[in-house]
Amino acid sequence: MKTRITELLGIEYPIIQGGMAWVAEYHLASAVSEAGGLGLIGGANAPGDVVRDYIRKTKERTSKPFGVNVMLMSPYADDVAKVVVEEGVKVVTTGAGNPGKYMDMWKSAGIKVIPVVASVALAKMMEKAGADAVVAEGTESGGHIGEATTMTLVPQVVDAVKIPVIAAGGIADGRGMAAAFMLGAEAVQVGTRFVVAKESIVHENYKQRIIKAKDIDSTVTGRSHGHPVRCLRNQMTREYVKLEQEGKSFEELEYLTLGALRKAVVDGDVTHGTVMAGQIAGMINKEQTCKEIIDEMMAQAEALLKGAR
Repeated sequence: MKTRITELLGIEYPIIQGGMAWVAEYHLASAVSEAGGLGLIGGANAPGDVVRDYIRKTKERTSKPFGVNVMLMSPYADDVAKVVVEEGVKVVTTGAGNPGKYMDMWKSAGIKVIPVVASVALAKMMEKAGADAVVAEGTESGGHIGEATTMTLVPQVVDAVKIPVIAAGGIADGRGMAAAFMLGAEAVQVGTRFVVAKESIVHENYKQRIIKAKDIDSTVTGRSHGHPVRCLRNQMTREYVKLEQEGKSFEELEYLTLGALRKAVVDGDVTHGTVMAGQIAGMINKEQTCKEIIDEMMAQAEALLKGAR
């Protein structure tokens, strides 16, 4: 399936793996790239040297294109922005902010820059700044979210910009992928389904929590202070929401979630940790290799799109 995104990134299939903090490291990124998609290393709050190590380990495992997600709110964002240039990374996606100050450096190094956006205004701004494509991410996705749904956001962004659009949020199978293409997207970004991939280093408790999730298990914390995060319900989210309703300050609430994602991903504490996952978690019911996930999605999407022509 050829699109402007597959041509731009030199990948076989228009499937990009989300750059999820603590989850998207070199084992997962290299496996997704080897399977024909675009694997991403999640920079998150990691120092530049850690990201450099992940980049080198990914290169040892695959000769295919991969990228790095740079979280612009990270205290190490400046370092990571330089590391991707020094290590010859070909693709950068960005989240939590405006990558404008790095754009000249990245573009002169030949890096394809793809910001994640949650609004039409930001998509237009990124196109103007020189972005090669944008990821339009709906509120269905796991982690930090915007307000608009994927179904409403994607076509509006497609209509607003000339650069290719990648759809994200609530996509875990070929049906979601085919729907995204019908809305005008030229690739999809998938997060939650790759969390349970066999190559994912996520703790088994975390994987099982997603696999056993029901459609109603998703919740959002942090709406009251403007930093909404989607995760699966547990003791921590119930406590967080209760404190929010009591009007506790942002600082008090943040203290509750300090290190909570690591606690869930690495230690397997799915009771007190933050189990970030999209609303699609209820559809995911098995662990597969990255290749099995991508092959299954592509076969289903192609069959549906063929029937729609």
